[in-house]
Amino acid sequence: MKLLHVVGARPNFPKLAPVHRAATRLGLVQTVVHTGQHYDDAMSANFFRDLGIPAPDVNLEVGSGSHASQTARIMERFEPVLIAERPDWLVVYGDVNSTMATAIVAAKLGVRIAHVEAGLRSGDRSMPEEINRLVTDRLANLLLTPSTDASATLRAEGEPDDEIEFVGNVMIDTLFTALPNAEATGYARRMGADGTHVAVTLHRPSNVDEPVRLASIISALEQISQTRPVIFPAHPRTRARIADMGLSTGHIQLVDPIAYHEMLDLVRGAHVVVTDSGGLQEETTALGVPCLTVRENTERPITITEGTNRLMPDPAQLVAGVESAVRPTVRRSPEGWDGHAGERVALALSRR
Repeated sequence: MKLLHVVGARPNFPKLAPVHRAATRLGLVQTVVHTGQHYDDAMSANFFRDLGIPAPDVNLEVGSGSHASQTARIMERFEPVLIAERPDWLVVYGDVNSTMATAIVAAKLGVRIAHVEAGLRSGDRSMPEEINRLVTDRLANLLLTPSTDASATLRAEGEPDDEIEFVGNVMIDTLFTALPNAEATGYARRMGADGTHVAVTLHRPSNVDEPVRLASIISALEQISQTRPVIFPAHPRTRARIADMGLSTGHIQLVDPIAYHEMLDLVRGAHVVVTDSGGLQEETTALGVPCLTVRENTERPITITEGTNRLMPDPAQLVAGVESAVRPTVRRSPEGWDGHAGERVALALSRR
């Protein structure tokens, strides 16, 4: 059996790693295609090194651009690769443009599609990722869900039971594997993080491309930074918006994007994480670290009902939210977030 994995952006790589390892143990033939949606070393290549994933067999080098132009370039460059490889399964991850674009190409060429992390919904179609999720799940032949509520969502949307398989959360496999290496980096200590610190990531257009909202978020973070360390590895676009608007960041420690293990070291010991990232909502739930998600909704509601996540639709709530955050005395872990999801994915593919 031959698998062709597609990844394109930073959130995909920790999801690929455990699946690739498990499929290797089963003796499956594998090809990795990197679309190049994230293309600089800090946001891409070092993830392959840190996570022990073989270098991509193919890099489409599509680069940045509007959603339409990036999607079009991915489709155009991926089609000849898929025709040449003819895998038994195209395996796509998450909800980035690469996921949707390559699924469309595969569907038209009659190649079966497996979607890892299927069934997540925010209910907000103004988010580009929500469109990617909907289109990919409609086209996929095998819907591999990270949580039982995602399986229920797919059934409610009319997907047949025989195409839905609950496998658990592959991100958590990588998290558990990476914790010793994360601690060994010593990154948090070098940054002056002492357990009272706040780790921040922001990248969604609804936060960083809206001047009034971004100013409100930065103002809240600046206020928080007066009393505790605020460490903010900033996405390039986020940093550019802050600079363009001339926002004062006060004592906020704005740093360039950091490697996976460094970020994990920063997060695991944090007093609280402030983010709009889906992956960090999951990782903080698994780690028992309070998380404030600066959004009006989440496609991962299980991180609220069974985890440590709270929605912060109003940035003005952030100061109070940070000060009131408390680690749970008993850590709750959703079903299937046990470090073996990658094995279940590989077995599901091999059985079919």
